Amino acid sequence: MLCHYLFPERMSKTSLSSDLEQGSTGCSTKDVSSLYPSENGSESIIKLPHQQATMAATTVSTPNSVSSKQLARVVMNSDILLNDGLGGTSPVIDNGLSEEQKEHIRFSQVGRKKDFVHMEKINGKSTNVLKGLELHTKVFNAEEHKKIVECVYNLQRMGQKGQLRECTYSEPRKWMRGKGRVTIQFGCCYNYALDKNGNPPGIVRDEEVDPLPPLFKQMIKRMVRWHVLPPTCVPNSCIVNIYDEGDCIPPHIDHHDFLRPFCTVSFLTECNILFGSSLKIVSPGEFSGPVSIPLPVGSVLILNGNGADIAKHCVPAVPGKRISITFRRMDDSKLPYNFSSDPELSGIKPLIVSPSAKSTPQSHSQRPVVYSSFVKPIVQQNLHRNGHFLENKPEETGKTKNDLFLCGKDDFPPLGGVKKSGSRQ
Repeated sequence: MLCHYLFPERMSKTSLSSDLEQGSTGCSTKDVSSLYPSENGSESIIKLPHQQATMAATTVSTPNSVSSKQLARVVMNSDILLNDGLGGTSPVIDNGLSEEQKEHIRFSQVGRKKDFVHMEKINGKSTNVLKGLELHTKVFNAEEHKKIVECVYNLQRMGQKGQLRECTYSEPRKWMRGKGRVTIQFGCCYNYALDKNGNPPGIVRDEEVDPLPPLFKQMIKRMVRWHVLPPTCVPNSCIVNIYDEGDCIPPHIDHHDFLRPFCTVSFLTECNILFGSSLKIVSPGEFSGPVSIPLPVGSVLILNGNGADIAKHCVPAVPGKRISITFRRMDDSKLPYNFSSDPELSGIKPLIVSPSAKSTPQSHSQRPVVYSSFVKPIVQQNLHRNGHFLENKPEETGKTKNDLFLCGKDDFPPLGGVKKSGSRQ
């Protein structure tokens, strides 16, 4: 039986055009206009005991100067933007709230699910293989989402023009369904399989990639301050995955050159991630497993404990364009030889919460995620194509080419998988 986790705040399936206007290397954004809500699909959900998807938000001690009238106006509005480099001009009136007050309000709206349960027999012992998984929602709102996505597309354009280091950017040829997603690595060069130089899987210590972009460092600060990531495991590397429809990530467990916990942030299109100690390859890009967890747009999935080290995970063929950013901290003994710690990521202090405050259920009423007018045609095209794909998908008659999806050199893009002129060395 496949277990689906249902979350009340189902974010819209959306996509941004890769034909965005060229921005600065600092990943600037354009103004938002003509906002509109996207549509959602539906799916069959199986709710198991102790696996209810009730979200709870940590109650914070909001500064006393915030009046009840002010809170009534803005507390349910996640459009509040903070002056932390992740958003632009706020589309709502902040009613004179200070940055501290706005941050406390936004923090109080974060949904946190930490009670994932799926029992399997591991070495003869009944084990919750999902222990350690957490899903945090509303960490990034629609305007921040837009800015991050535009930044990623700007970085992709830089990679295509050879403006990033050779091992930073990879865009392999799409030679079959599920193969060929674009990857951009920052902080370290990670080798997914034995390479032509004999380097084993893991961090390649004598290769250099570009450092974390400023916007990504702001994302890390946000996640540590808002109690999504612990201050004892601040990420110093990341990998960006840019998916086209049909791209996937096969079953795997992340290499232990990276510490636990680590996290994945999802953008553009909601998709499911599968977990289980044994995941099966059904056909190219299609996998099966006992647990399916939806990843809402703008959510952060934390992998730790059994959820990172016992359960494998995979992302089946995605229904539309998707971007994910996986942030990880390297083991100190595996750091690249020329790696330098970023002082900007040291000493990040989590937001102080009231020790006497009790967790209270978070309201699930939420306005649909909205985006600017230039997104609408792409969204409609994706929704139409996805529906057509689901309705006309032929039945699989056999498990052909499954050997190509076993963990190996072709499961992940090769380093430097695109020819570039004038690439940085």
